[in-house]
Amino acid sequence: MTSGLRQGLTNYGDEGFSLFLRKAFIKGAGYTDEALDRKIVGIIDTGSGFNPCHGNMPSLIEAVKRGIMLQGALPIVFPTISIHEAFSHPTSMYLRNLMSMDTEEMLRAQPMDAVVLIGGCDKTVPAQLMGAISADIPAIQLVVGPMVTGSHRGVRVGACTDCRGYWAKYRADVIDLEEISAVGNELVPGVGTCGVMGTASTMACITEAMGLMPLGGASAPANGSARLRIAELSGKLAATKVMRPSSVLQKKNFENAITVLQALGGSTNAIVHLLAIAGRVPGLNLTLDDFDRIGKETPMLTDLKPSGTQYMEDFNKAGGVPTLLRYLRPRLHMDALTITGMTLGEALDRHPSSFSQTLIHPLNQPIFKSGALAVLRGNLAPNGCIIKQSSSAPHLLRHRGKAVVFSGSVDLQKRIDSEDLDVDENSVLVLQNIGPRGNPGMPEAGYIPIPKKLARRGVKDMLRISDGRMSGTAAGAIVLHVSPEASEGGLLAVVQDGDLIEVDVEKRTIELVVSRDELNKRSNVWKETVRPEVVKQRAGRGYRKLYETSVLQAHQGVDFDFLVAEKV
Repeated sequence: MTSGLRQGLTNYGDEGFSLFLRKAFIKGAGYTDEALDRKIVGIIDTGSGFNPCHGNMPSLIEAVKRGIMLQGALPIVFPTISIHEAFSHPTSMYLRNLMSMDTEEMLRAQPMDAVVLIGGCDKTVPAQLMGAISADIPAIQLVVGPMVTGSHRGVRVGACTDCRGYWAKYRADVIDLEEISAVGNELVPGVGTCGVMGTASTMACITEAMGLMPLGGASAPANGSARLRIAELSGKLAATKVMRPSSVLQKKNFENAITVLQALGGSTNAIVHLLAIAGRVPGLNLTLDDFDRIGKETPMLTDLKPSGTQYMEDFNKAGGVPTLLRYLRPRLHMDALTITGMTLGEALDRHPSSFSQTLIHPLNQPIFKSGALAVLRGNLAPNGCIIKQSSSAPHLLRHRGKAVVFSGSVDLQKRIDSEDLDVDENSVLVLQNIGPRGNPGMPEAGYIPIPKKLARRGVKDMLRISDGRMSGTAAGAIVLHVSPEASEGGLLAVVQDGDLIEVDVEKRTIELVVSRDELNKRSNVWKETVRPEVVKQRAGRGYRKLYETSVLQAHQGVDFDFLVAEKV
């Protein structure tokens, strides 16, 4: 089997000439024959001026290169696209699959024996894992790390749960323009991903639990020396021990990830991402039922925003994922392999021991009695939808109310704060057409704001339902990922103002309380009048056409149908 510079030669019809030409060109960068004869480890650079979360990329790359060279291998850095949550139009989710394709094709196209994937901001880690699994070369994940917290008027603050909290106060006229502007200078005090258990931190932690990064690799802050030591270690491992994803990943790795996700009170986005990552593994079948089954058996153990009160730097000081794994040990597959060839149990036994702390709770002293995330099914979501029950107002976990319907994001922005909106605190806010195809891109608009006239009265939470997503940093009684989505003819498309909707999280049900005959009549009208207009508005060219033609529904991970691996 060829390795190093000799693998994957460009086709000129003459292999000897292909290697000669490749070496001639790369020697132009100053390499010697001795360097070029070594094992090559690629390093993916996702630094970008539009991605402040990845602002420590240059220092991480240097540390990774040092680790690779300490093992006598040759590091070569190359770029892929970079996605930042707040700098991606229409949504970052819209571009996740594109980044996964970019990652996969660059791993296939360029000569490398292993790769260090450097990501962090929400969709970058799942995109890199999806691409690396499909390319199936030895790969290890390195994250940029979470940012530290800031301070506003003596109060500790951090992105981005506090972003939403302060914005809600501003909408409710509790704070003024001067204060919202001032807190904006403190919410993101430095580089790194959001400092709470949002999507970025969630994906980092469950990647560690899956065995695709070194233990302790998820939570060290972006601006600390520990993050650089983790980067150096990742380089060393990539040059020596890292295995192919196909040699490591089994269903037990994903079940470990789900167990940690539920115990963390992690992001709802992680469900879509894990489904997509698992979808790239040949023969592996992961479904929403696996998340709910494990969630019923796994209590939430960590006091982290948005479900709790603390920040990622506190989680790191408490011992991070390894400490949580030790508490969860009876619920985990400790024989699951990691990318180093050790089992999770062996790796955990070799990791420094845990110590007394209060942020991560033992199994017999949970913060929330069951898993943070629940899967609901019913006529409104026959393929499933999800709710983060750990961050919901308890009285809304079983609720029956009248629907107040918005046909899309534009309609929501136009009417949500109208004084004439017929709404009260018992209403159910319904947002249609923000699903995978409907927007397109499944935006994080599912965090429907509380109508301003109710916010002024002190209403903090309401039951909200959509086929979109919400940020992992958000909280509330919010039902998401309704499948099938409205633009594909799901019943969400025909909900009308005043319809009764009933949700019972304990029973895992969600029902639109309208007669079957009436729903059939509405659905037929939708197919005849609305569906043709929906299809007409779809793109005729470019990536958007590819996206709208190929994207799967939320319960299938929102991947492209042609990228999913064959199932046995």
